[in-house]
Amino acid sequence: MAVFTELTVEQFATFSTTVNVEDVQGNPINLSGYTAASQIRKSYYSSAANNFTATVTGTSNGEITLSMTSSNTANLTPGRMLYDLVITAPNGTKTRVVEGIVTVLPGVTKE
Repeated sequence: MAVFTELTVEQFATFSTTVNVEDVQGNPINLSGYTAASQIRKSYYSSAANNFTATVTGTSNGEITLSMTSSNTANLTPGRMLYDLVITAPNGTKTRVVEGIVTVLPGVTKE
């Protein structure tokens, strides 16, 4: 079962956060050969999505970095949205490891 975590993204600003993937005993999962994907949607049924860049940044300690450029956060509509993070094992097995709410805060400075 995926862990529930809330995120806050500021519109027009660069976003980055780190997720540590662990097994049920709390030990880091070795992510060698794994890939990761993460999207934001207004609802579970929305066809439109915005992608986080999901990068395995620590294979031995189960670390994944979710990020988004300021150009991408500029395209987000302020308010509450949903997201999840799915990892894919080398054998093709997909596991949703994190899910939750993203609060997009509106920005004023639009450089």
